[in-house]
Amino acid sequence: MTVDIQTLEERYADSCRKHGATPNTEILSALFKAKVKRNNHEPCSMVIFLDRVKDIDFHPLLDLLMEIDVSEIEAVDIWNKSSCMLNGEYALSLMHAINQKLRMVDLQDFSLGKDFLRDLSQRGLTCQALNLRPSHFRKLNLIGKFMQIHTLNLDFSTSLTSFREDCFTCMPNLRCLSMCATRVSNLWTTIAALSKLPSLVELRFQNCLCCNDTGPCPVSSAGKANDITYSVQPQKSSLIEASSLDGWILGNQNSSAHEAFRELLLRNNIIMNPEFQNTTEDSSDDSEVDFSTHQQEFGLVELLSNAVDLQSEVPFHASWNQSEEVFLKDAFTPQSIPPLQDIMLKYVSHHPSPICFEKHYREYMIASLPHLNVLDNLLIKETDRDFASAIFAQYFEYLPYRRNRKENIVDILQMREIKAIHNHIKTPKKKPSCSPGRSQYFYSRSLGAAKVGSSPWPLLHPLSILGNDSGGERSFRPRQLEYHPSNSSLMVFGTLDGDVVVVNHESEKIVSYIPSPGATNSVLGLCWLKKYPSKLIAGSDNGSLKLYDIQHMPSTVADAYYSAGSATFDEFDQLTSVHVNSTDELFLASGYSKNIALYDINSGRRLQIFTDIHQEHINVVKFANHSPSLFVTSSFDQDVKMWDLRQKPMQPCYTASSSRGNVMACFSPDDHYLLVSAVDNEVKQLLAVDGRLHLNFEIASTGSSQNYTRSYYMNGRDYIISGSCDEQVVRICCTQTGRRLRDVSLEMV
Repeated sequence: MTVDIQTLEERYADSCRKHGATPNTEILSALFKAKVKRNNHEPCSMVIFLDRVKDIDFHPLLDLLMEIDVSEIEAVDIWNKSSCMLNGEYALSLMHAINQKLRMVDLQDFSLGKDFLRDLSQRGLTCQALNLRPSHFRKLNLIGKFMQIHTLNLDFSTSLTSFREDCFTCMPNLRCLSMCATRVSNLWTTIAALSKLPSLVELRFQNCLCCNDTGPCPVSSAGKANDITYSVQPQKSSLIEASSLDGWILGNQNSSAHEAFRELLLRNNIIMNPEFQNTTEDSSDDSEVDFSTHQQEFGLVELLSNAVDLQSEVPFHASWNQSEEVFLKDAFTPQSIPPLQDIMLKYVSHHPSPICFEKHYREYMIASLPHLNVLDNLLIKETDRDFASAIFAQYFEYLPYRRNRKENIVDILQMREIKAIHNHIKTPKKKPSCSPGRSQYFYSRSLGAAKVGSSPWPLLHPLSILGNDSGGERSFRPRQLEYHPSNSSLMVFGTLDGDVVVVNHESEKIVSYIPSPGATNSVLGLCWLKKYPSKLIAGSDNGSLKLYDIQHMPSTVADAYYSAGSATFDEFDQLTSVHVNSTDELFLASGYSKNIALYDINSGRRLQIFTDIHQEHINVVKFANHSPSLFVTSSFDQDVKMWDLRQKPMQPCYTASSSRGNVMACFSPDDHYLLVSAVDNEVKQLLAVDGRLHLNFEIASTGSSQNYTRSYYMNGRDYIISGSCDEQVVRICCTQTGRRLRDVSLEMV
């Protein structure tokens, strides 16, 4: 039997008397308004303002709401717009009591607390629309049952940076999601989380200036539909000048009109500095919510991935399809470029999240979410989808080595074993050969692709390395690290205090410990010998250079104060790097000077100093992996130079230049290429034979002259990994096409 509103009022009054509470006038007013709507034959709904409810009102209100399901009230909305005096646990209990008639929950205040958000995430709600703008979520983990929800608004959640792996698993009916002005930045983990939403058709990480809600913008969608396709991406700028237009006007980033329009904006100071562009996640604990009152910034988080080393790597077939090139050429005909005034009026971005500044953000989203109809208040047309597919094919890899579908690691191993058994039975005396068209590294690459495809969330494992001395445990301050060339479980790191520590990073045990000699100095140069894998060269900023044999070094701090097992070389002032040649006979040292020094490892003598070989200091010197006489120097004078010791280096073999100062250069494992990293993400691959440009990875710059970039080869020379000190992300790119495989966010845990 349906309970009428008058009966609800009477029962509410009885419950108040029972619990010794005065009836809340706001609750009585809400019931009265619902009664008026019913009498006027309007939809009978009730609105409850939590910020007008106190703890003493809880029990009578809970009794009232538990009867809503059997009453003539059709829907209940929960609002909270100012500081709430109600306990967060009480508030959530009230929402769950309403059950199926809970329609809208709009919480625009943080006062309900951390526990409320965590319980909400884990238990879920039966509401149809949930507005948490803003919220204190740090890593979104909505794993509770939200079976009825169709709209979720997380705008202005300025602590929100990422998603837990199980987020969105219980939202089958979510259609509209808005996350403007958050700190979400990673395309890959974002798409992995959003892909679990089968009904998602509208998405926002920025909004059109004239639109407060989701849905296509009535201005940009008005008029005659056209087939012009262009990227909606806010422009970065070093300017910090705010304009009366609080946003960015966007255009075709691939057209000449775009550049002209950008210049126009710069001249008129319209472009603002992105509000969240260089913020990083406060992850001082493993909490999923953040109630700090200010944003914290972190320095460099150094992470090097220990990838599969494919010795004597061979090229693989990775050139992208010719038809894709034809499509893109056709897409950028002069007729396809919209007039400048059309670009200006088409879209104005407002409150963008950092993800919007990723190159080809819109195309990546459209290609990865095929059911999406509206993105950032812009309608997605068929021409947009075609264009996005072509852009994705040119600039991104779905899986490594052009795999089109995810594979199971167990299946690959079984296939490899079956193939090995078949080859053994068929030709027992012959070496098993690869299948036609398959590289000898087919299975290694397949396993790598399967591992990458298994989860877009990286396994980040912080190392906890502590030493023991007479004063108890002591922690280290790492400055430089190098993985062992043949034992993947070992690495050596040098500290800001002058210690050299060899650790097994898998077991987190110290293998060898070499303490600082006494004077304050930092270890900046480390290099393992290849033929003598227990030996390494270490250099410090005070100029000291030593050869250590870890077999003769103790593993504890207390026993480390002796010099057995080490050899000392002539000092090299202001040292920054050392590197040993392929035969373990020679090594080079460079530093904050225009000179480098050559040393003989066997005799311990310094053979020669090569002076003034660059215009500015030489940051890194590297020998080739297979040619003991060839080496390369990279300098902040913007030049990279190849040298040959057989020619008594007076003139370089060649010089290649960057547009900014070079941070480092290194050879590919087979010495075919040079990987050059200059300041602020200028990363290029050169042909080692003559220095010609082979590939520009086109990683977006930040505009910072202090954003020092380092890049390394991984999986042989199939991929590179690149990171910069001002960014909490490392990027993995294909060395044959330049396509981006993945960005890995480095979150401190």
